[in-house]
Amino acid sequence: MTSTPEPSRTLVQRAPEVAGGVLRSILEFAIDGRGNIPGAKSAAARSLQSRGEHEAAVDWLVKQHVGLAGAQGFLTNLGGLLTLPVALPANLAGLAVVQMRMIAAIAHLRGYDVDSRRVRVALTLAMLGEDEVRKQVSSGKLPSTPMMIATAPVFDPVLDRSISERVFGDLGAKMAGKHAVVQVAKRIPLIGGGVGAAADGYLTYALGQYARREFVRRRG
Repeated sequence: MTSTPEPSRTLVQRAPEVAGGVLRSILEFAIDGRGNIPGAKSAAARSLQSRGEHEAAVDWLVKQHVGLAGAQGFLTNLGGLLTLPVALPANLAGLAVVQMRMIAAIAHLRGYDVDSRRVRVALTLAMLGEDEVRKQVSSGKLPSTPMMIATAPVFDPVLDRSISERVFGDLGAKMAGKHAVVQVAKRIPLIGGGVGAAADGYLTYALGQYARREFVRRRG
């Protein structure tokens, strides 16, 4: 009796590995960089060198990444550099890289080891945003906040998979929600073209403020 071939598995069955693959690719690109796109540690170092003080560097990082999030052409080109196990719109993938790089750069400036698996799980969780994390923790679906996970004594692979699935699902929800908003906005003269950029910029700003509150400074 022959077994069912691997390609016949449904996306639902493959959800954990797909989510993990997507988030790993985004994390690696955001933290390590690629080609002429610097990663989070390089971005943090440049900001600190330019601004001369950690909190001023964090301010600059958020402002810089909000600007990048509003540049739809840049996001599309950035997303096109990713190799993902499933197809995501290039601008959405690019936006995820920009937001993840910003969060990771803030954490790095605050003294967290962004190469640590624990910290990378925390960075991924922060992508959900403050309201969603609070809701998930209050309902018992998640055990704790990004900062608590980043400073936990051990890496939890089960938690890593769970968070990857939740963030991957959130990316899908954002994709559907943004498409609906843009389609409605297209019917309004002079507004439609800028709605996507404004929404991406606002979400990125909110994530930046959450990251700076969540990843409290660990260096003296």
